[in-house]
Amino acid sequence: MKEKILIYDDDEEILLLCKAILSRYEYVVETLSICENVLADIQIFKPDVILMDLWIPKIGGEKAIEIIKQNESAKQILVLVFSANSDIKEICKKVNADGYIEKPFSIKTLIETIEKHASTL
Repeated sequence: MKEKILIYDDDEEILLLCKAILSRYEYVVETLSICENVLADIQIFKPDVILMDLWIPKIGGEKAIEIIKQNESAKQILVLVFSANSDIKEICKKVNADGYIEKPFSIKTLIETIEKHASTL
């Protein structure tokens, strides 16, 4: 079975699109529009990869990634920043994310980036 991917984004259309695309590539996908309970979500879903939007309600994607990377049982999970933010590269480094996918993205870029990073698992 392919990896489990957890996607956080407040845009329902992005979530539906990504789930449809990634499911076609046999990934198991869960989507959420809020990230304030990120550690509980991780415990329930047990993802291999997390795509985290930065502009997401409540605590925001940056804070959620920091929480993940500071938690002993979650920090090994591959986290990719998933955003249209023009400072995505700097934010990725700042929060210790494992990589990023810039929006807008192509299907090819989405799949290749996930496959490239997932191959290190």
